[in-house]
Amino acid sequence: MTDRPILLVEDNADDEKLTLRALRKNNILNDVVVARDGVEALDYLFDPDRSLLLPQVVLLDLNLPRINGVEVLRRVRSDERTKILPVVILSSSRQEEDIARSYTYGANAYVRKPVEFAEFIDAVRTLGLFWLLLSESPPGRR
Repeated sequence: MTDRPILLVEDNADDEKLTLRALRKNNILNDVVVARDGVEALDYLFDPDRSLLLPQVVLLDLNLPRINGVEVLRRVRSDERTKILPVVILSSSRQEEDIARSYTYGANAYVRKPVEFAEFIDAVRTLGLFWLLLSESPPGRR
């Protein structure tokens, strides 16, 4: 684990609670910052005071108000400060177009939110193991 937070971008209160519960159940102790729409996510990521301490990983829903997840991803990838930030799409969408666009714009992974809580816990455990424990951050990042 790192001391860097996880940025969860999720507008559905039930999915937010479910994700937070699954993270705790899997002993993922990183702070979790929640942005409830695309504008909040971009404001958080591009806050000049935070530029030296980016999140460990962004868990990004696609269907967000104000600015959708694909546009958030596009902006993250187009900025030098965040272009290599790990972004995992965490969405209930099963549409091939959503999956293809997510990877086209640079998503590191696309995980469908399982309906069953036990399956969701397993998916979050896998995300946590990889992005928080096994994956090495690029050099020069805190």
